[in-house]
Amino acid sequence: MSQSVRTALILLLVTAGILNQADRQIIALLKPMMELDLGWSDATYGTLVAAFQLAAALAFPLAGWFVDRVEPRWANAAAVGSWSIAAAAHGIASSFGQFLTARIGLGATEALGTPITIKTLAVMFEDAKARSFYLGLMGGVGAIGAIAVPFIVPNLAVTLGWRWTFAVAGAAGLVWAIAWLVVARSASWHWQGAGPVEERPSWGGILKDRRTWSISGAKVLSDQAWWFLLFWTPDFFHRTFHLSVIQLAAPVACVYLMSSLGALLGGLAPRFLGRFGWSVPTVRRRVMLAAGLVIAPVPLLFYVHDLWAAVAWLGLVIGAHQVFSVNLFGVITDVMPASRVGRVTGVGAFWGNLAGMAIVQTTGWLLSAGIGYFPMLVFTGVAYFAAPFWLRLTLPEHAQSGSPRLDQERIACLPSAE
Repeated sequence: MSQSVRTALILLLVTAGILNQADRQIIALLKPMMELDLGWSDATYGTLVAAFQLAAALAFPLAGWFVDRVEPRWANAAAVGSWSIAAAAHGIASSFGQFLTARIGLGATEALGTPITIKTLAVMFEDAKARSFYLGLMGGVGAIGAIAVPFIVPNLAVTLGWRWTFAVAGAAGLVWAIAWLVVARSASWHWQGAGPVEERPSWGGILKDRRTWSISGAKVLSDQAWWFLLFWTPDFFHRTFHLSVIQLAAPVACVYLMSSLGALLGGLAPRFLGRFGWSVPTVRRRVMLAAGLVIAPVPLLFYVHDLWAAVAWLGLVIGAHQVFSVNLFGVITDVMPASRVGRVTGVGAFWGNLAGMAIVQTTGWLLSAGIGYFPMLVFTGVAYFAAPFWLRLTLPEHAQSGSPRLDQERIACLPSAE
């Protein structure tokens, strides 16, 4: 694979992350407009978001199986193309049942995004610090979608209507899928997805592996809090500071700008802190703990009455999440052989999305009951603080230390990207 092709593929993967963020965020940004048009309640919106989470959760194990067996050239195009069609379908939905169907379709197809991105990077880069850097790059630049969407989507919706806004987003993804197929055909993957049985451990072997459940537990603790922040932050600003759809743009964009910076910082941490003699596993443990400590005081946000102070605080929290998340994904690529990366990512995401489904639905119920956001903010602070300790207690010692035996296991199963 030439360097120019590798660079083009990285740029396309980054762009796919932007599209992914955009497609899932549109409904959150247009919630006030769609509520007026369709007569939704907070509980209705919570149900739609929870359905997205449930569909994604149920699809993740199958998505992991798919990306462990299909060449990245085809798997990436299938992922982005399918979720773009599902996103466009929102624009022709009118009843609650039709929106529910479109939301389920989007959740199920977007489940392909995370495993295929992690797997593609695991195939392309053997060095842990390089993988970490590009994981951070994906998260950081991918968050540009979350930054740009608050400016683009409301203006598109005001100009074209919210239905055409979904259609435009879907069309952009289909163009991406075509571009990926054109560029990726020049890459020589030397893919071993259908390789020898001993390199293709069974589901039973993966589910019995302690590393799988250590990662899954950390995903449960962090993902539910992340999905709460992702889907309810625009509504929090709207409800607390009485902002219109257009006025939401700048605050939400600032929050996600800090999210982008957090992802880049999380990706660079192993390379920078490694200069002080820290191993990659040590760096990951310490930066995840630091992120949990930053997020822990988030319940105090309830007592902040200045808009931009709230923006700064939420931005810091979501940026810390990205530091945590990049390094948690890095743990997967560090401790698992490449032949398992897709499925282990899928299993972890399955449990994380089930937790996310529960939290966004619970938030809708609490708001409809007039209880407000405070209980969810408390839970978020506790969850991130607990996640690093869960990893420390449950991840096998040789995985935490980055032993040579583990590195040999991973590299031996790693398909060549040359």
